[in-house]
Amino acid sequence: MHEVPPPTSTSTPAPAPGPSSSAVPAEPLSHGLKQRHLTMLGLGGVIGAGLFVGSGAGIAVAGPAIVVSYLIAGALAMLVMRMLGEMSAAMPASGSFSVHAERALGRWAGFSVGWLYWFLLVVVLAVEATAAAQIAHGWVPGIEPWAWVLLFMVVFTAANLTAVKNFGEFEFWFASLKVGAIVVFLVLGLLAVFGWLPDTDPVGMTNLTGQGGFLPNGWGGVVSGVLTVVFAFGGLEVVTIAAAETDDPARAVGRAVRSAVVRILFFYVGSMLVIVTVLPWTAQQAGLSPYVKVLDAIGVPSAGQIMNIVVFVALLSALNANLYGSSRMIFSLAERGEAPRGLLKVSGGGSRESTGGVPRRAVLASVAFGFVSVLLNLLWPDTVFLYMLNSVGAVLLFVWALIAASQLRLRARLEQEAPEALSLRMWCFPYLTWVTLAGLFGVLLLMLTDEAARPQVLWSAGATALVLLVAVGRQWRERRSSAVADR
Repeated sequence: MHEVPPPTSTSTPAPAPGPSSSAVPAEPLSHGLKQRHLTMLGLGGVIGAGLFVGSGAGIAVAGPAIVVSYLIAGALAMLVMRMLGEMSAAMPASGSFSVHAERALGRWAGFSVGWLYWFLLVVVLAVEATAAAQIAHGWVPGIEPWAWVLLFMVVFTAANLTAVKNFGEFEFWFASLKVGAIVVFLVLGLLAVFGWLPDTDPVGMTNLTGQGGFLPNGWGGVVSGVLTVVFAFGGLEVVTIAAAETDDPARAVGRAVRSAVVRILFFYVGSMLVIVTVLPWTAQQAGLSPYVKVLDAIGVPSAGQIMNIVVFVALLSALNANLYGSSRMIFSLAERGEAPRGLLKVSGGGSRESTGGVPRRAVLASVAFGFVSVLLNLLWPDTVFLYMLNSVGAVLLFVWALIAASQLRLRARLEQEAPEALSLRMWCFPYLTWVTLAGLFGVLLLMLTDEAARPQVLWSAGATALVLLVAVGRQWRERRSSAVADR
């Protein structure tokens, strides 16, 4: 079991030492992840059902200008990841942005963002498990969806309990399939646009300007599109959590962030450009995969089943990544005394061999709540679970905002105390950091004006306020106990 000195209070936040500092004890976790695992996790971590299926809703409200919506949302995500990459390369930790928030803003921030992100992952895990089970039930109707959910949870729990390299291998091959599917889609789409497929005529650019033009619903449609697609970029954060379990965390996270953000933006924006060029935007429907529509239009046989397989893999990949990310986040909270210390026990006594250093109790704690979430989703999807889902609906934006606020504080401190640790730097600091913060608050304000999105903001704000209240209450009790002890 790994003990960590108690962190400093909010009034005197802990300094942000460089990697060589002895102020931050080494993680007892395994170093079984390779650079290829981390790079592919970065590429595939955000390519999920939100892109393959959910993008249809964005096209329905923005038309061809969904490309602009993705550019705006992707730019926000790219800037946040650059900031997170800078901090993680300088100070790798299994808790990533939770640790950074604590060092920059105080214990209340680290506690709040850590528990909120953990709650977000275990709730979303239930959605992914249930959706994957529905697809599997369609293939094998004789097996009930709940049995598929149980199978998925058991398999991925076992994979996460054995060795971190198993998680890495699962994610490497899952992500490879998703990335490969998008590359093939982009190639086929471009061939269709130029009329280079058998028995096809060039599509040209007519679908970009027809049916109401490039902005059929004006800039309001672009804004609505941003609200629809921005959450599809969530998931990149797991890369910086996983970096702590590589042999060279600082170098690994820097390379993964550099390669991931630009390529993902290319995949997302490129896919949308192909979709709205090949087919009129009016042909798309919310809830139906625009990828299937395009593949059907250009004559790819069994397009629906092919995309079902890709979406199925994407859901299982996200489930696996969320289980991993949640276990490491709660492990990091336990390291800093913000979660039960019993969760610090790791397999192999903290060995860094590939078979040791796995926080099994943290994995089991995360999957236990994951099972509860799945049960609530199966029994009360429109009541209890809907409230839980709404309560984490905007948490990702709160997490991103705290990442930006933390980077503002830590960058200045690192430049004074450990400038050599800044191997990856945020562009145009601090101006782009402030622009990012303004953009995130702008998205939140726009969500408040949107009738469909407003409940998510309000419920998420309520959940955040509750966690903050607990954090402040804990800190007040600790200060009061210290004051009594000093008398």
